[in-house]
Amino acid sequence: MPEELVGIVNDFFARPVVAGVELNGTLRLGDKIKISGHTSQLELMVDSLQINRVSVNQAGPGDSVGIKVPDRVRKGDMVFRVV
Repeated sequence: MPEELVGIVNDFFARPVVAGVELNGTLRLGDKIKISGHTSQLELMVDSLQINRVSVNQAGPGDSVGIKVPDRVRKGDMVFRVV
């Protein structure tokens, strides 16, 4: 399946388990994403998307968003939207 780079992880919060992502593409609730790095390999559906702790349905280039993730991710991990 083709993938499109939409952002890079710039932070991680353990409680709740959330990845801080700097977007360079568009991301919407319901999108399937893959987070990939040296030790990270996750695939998930975006079911929680926030900007400054406010839930949003969509975010675009330049936005810093929080995405709920099932496991630890690391700064520099790449975020791809699976299309």
